[in-house]
Amino acid sequence: MSSSTGQSPGAALLVVDRLRKTYPLPGRGRLTAADDVSFSVPAGGSLGIVGESGSGKTTVARMLVGLVRPDAGTVTVDGRLRPPRARGKRARLARAREMQMVFQDPYVSLDPRLTAAQCLRTTLRLHGRDERQALALLERVGLGAREAGARPRELSGGQRQRLAIARALAVEPRVLVLDEAVAALDVSIQAQILQLLDTVRRDTGVALVFVSHDLAVVQHITDEVLVMRRGSVVEQGPTHRVLTEPAHAYTRLLLAAVPREGWDPRHAAAARA
Repeated sequence: MSSSTGQSPGAALLVVDRLRKTYPLPGRGRLTAADDVSFSVPAGGSLGIVGESGSGKTTVARMLVGLVRPDAGTVTVDGRLRPPRARGKRARLARAREMQMVFQDPYVSLDPRLTAAQCLRTTLRLHGRDERQALALLERVGLGAREAGARPRELSGGQRQRLAIARALAVEPRVLVLDEAVAALDVSIQAQILQLLDTVRRDTGVALVFVSHDLAVVQHITDEVLVMRRGSVVEQGPTHRVLTEPAHAYTRLLLAAVPREGWDPRHAAAARA
């Protein structure tokens, strides 16, 4: 995969401007899942979106890739506006090459009938790429010959996540969106996946949008972080600054709930109260 991005250093590859999404609540008006969400990510950059369940972070991720249609706002990749829907096979494939998503549970997105190698060859063929790259992609994400011939049910959770990442990278996307992509993995496997993603973004220039409730994970993989609460962005900035000198009370509340040396769950409960 090429490491050339065609952009000047620091230029925004992904620009999200004032995304909004509401859902009807029978007899109770509408629920605002995301309101006025804006951010940008440069080529090779990494942005974290954090918040508790119901904060709206997954809704934002799904709007980025087109799984949810926004009520308002725009998503631009490399200067090109992403329409809510793509018409025709060629447009859909081009759209897929702009942005790919890796889900928390890759098992449901993998064809149980295909081996890991077949999965990648199918993706490569669909996008007009050399199917012989399949084994190199597997090797890139730390999977070998044994895993290449295995079906999803024969792989561990970490191996399936590596396969999902390899499949996403097979189309050489400009942006990779990861929704709780390491949440279900053991800590040691989490570290391996995070290291892999960090290496990939530095080698290829792909921009990462990392959706997570885990502040420790976000701290290790992102340059910037966006904190969401009840659909709104309450704090945004460089990851180190936000997680060490939070300006918003809600960010401080999230940090107080992170277990660490000397941590007392009673203090976290008291802070929430």
